[in-house]
Amino acid sequence: MTDTEIEITADLVRDLLEEQHPDLAGLPIREVEGGWGNQMWRLGGELAVRMQRMDPTPELQLKERQWLPVLAPRLPLPVPTPVRLGEPSERFPKHWTVMTWVPGEPLDHGSISRGAHAADALAGFLRALHVEAPAEAPISTDFGAHPRNCTDGFENLFRAVVPDDIAADIRAVWDDAVASQAWEGPRVWVHGDLHPANVVVSDGTLSGIVDFGAMFAGDPAWDLAAAWVLLPDGTASRFFDTYALADEAAIRRARGLAAMKSLFLMLMGQNGDRGLPGGKPHWGPAGRAALDRVLKGV
Repeated sequence: MTDTEIEITADLVRDLLEEQHPDLAGLPIREVEGGWGNQMWRLGGELAVRMQRMDPTPELQLKERQWLPVLAPRLPLPVPTPVRLGEPSERFPKHWTVMTWVPGEPLDHGSISRGAHAADALAGFLRALHVEAPAEAPISTDFGAHPRNCTDGFENLFRAVVPDDIAADIRAVWDDAVASQAWEGPRVWVHGDLHPANVVVSDGTLSGIVDFGAMFAGDPAWDLAAAWVLLPDGTASRFFDTYALADEAAIRRARGLAAMKSLFLMLMGQNGDRGLPGGKPHWGPAGRAALDRVLKGV
């Protein structure tokens, strides 16, 4: 059995805890639905175990271990923070981390009914996150590029899933983003992967942000795309007014990136409808709704 084929079960999680953190081994353990690169297990009421699964290297999890304790104290919404480190062993030759549990329901299984509150919460969170990063902060090779450097990825998604009735309009949004001025400010901290499965909601609004494995220092437009990808109709304008740090070029880049992220959600939905590994059938409608919001602009 190869590393990627190791079956992660509650018994395995408990065995690892008994080996490396025995004081936590008696807590209830249950699987958390979802996850791809990592698998999550709820540990008691306040903790979770993040198990490296499909990620080919431990880089993303090690990045969270290093930087989330630095970032978390200044962020206005709860984020998962490492509290214990699990090291590779003969029993499980990959990394795993015990982290704080962020209460709430993932947005891809929930909804936002308090749109204005959610817009303000997201804007406040990103204002606090988007500060100049230190020189040693990670730089992403997968996220963070100007839209003009993401054309191949956009074209692949466009051909695969864009609806014919809005194809020309989406193309115009993307072309406008490609033509926009590049980010010229300092490299700031960026979550990088804000989509409905990576935020949690409660009481009809945003209540936490999770999965910082993609975080990097660079262009904040990658997070500003969440104004359309996450927030309900009619709230993008309020979000940008509250955020108050985005110039016209940043908004243009963010809108194009939101179109690309929406198409990705639709592709994952299409893959789910076809029964392909990793597909998420419920992401398709979320992606189409986000794409419709993109077309409405700010």
